[in-house]
Amino acid sequence: MTKSKKLDFSPDEFVVYPAHGVGQVVSIEEQEVAGIMLELFVITFAKDKMTLRVPTNKATYIGMRALSSPDVIIAAMKTLKGKAKVKRAMWSRRAQEYEQKINSGDLIAIAEVVRDLHRTDDQREQSYSERQLYEAALERLTREVAAVSGGDELAAAKEVGDVLMSRIAA
Repeated sequence: MTKSKKLDFSPDEFVVYPAHGVGQVVSIEEQEVAGIMLELFVITFAKDKMTLRVPTNKATYIGMRALSSPDVIIAAMKTLKGKAKVKRAMWSRRAQEYEQKINSGDLIAIAEVVRDLHRTDDQREQSYSERQLYEAALERLTREVAAVSGGDELAAAKEVGDVLMSRIAA
């Protein structure tokens, strides 16, 4: 039995790292760490100006994955159209759940957070922490939609915004 399954990503391929969203594999390199040779995926997150090195044998364990299929994008958009499910739990508990969903890397869960925290102009104003979580989820969703469609983030943001607004009109 192996400790964890090794993923096969190639340079220039886009991947989703759960805690940071969509990044691009720049290279696969060998590096000696504490006397052990490790094979690492070098992933850049251009928007965050960040580079991450992930051991290839740990990528599955941490939840790194390929971009979602167009079917998953469609399902996420369908989720956005749904009715917001706001639990009556304490905000700190809900915020913790939203944070877990955002960092899960699961596009449907991220879409649920966007749907549940989306506010229109005529609804009550969001608190600072609510807005932070909403923007983080929206950015993750938008980046992945853009990467899958091969388009730019502005077009993806407009697409997501249109879906959210169509929900209100209905």
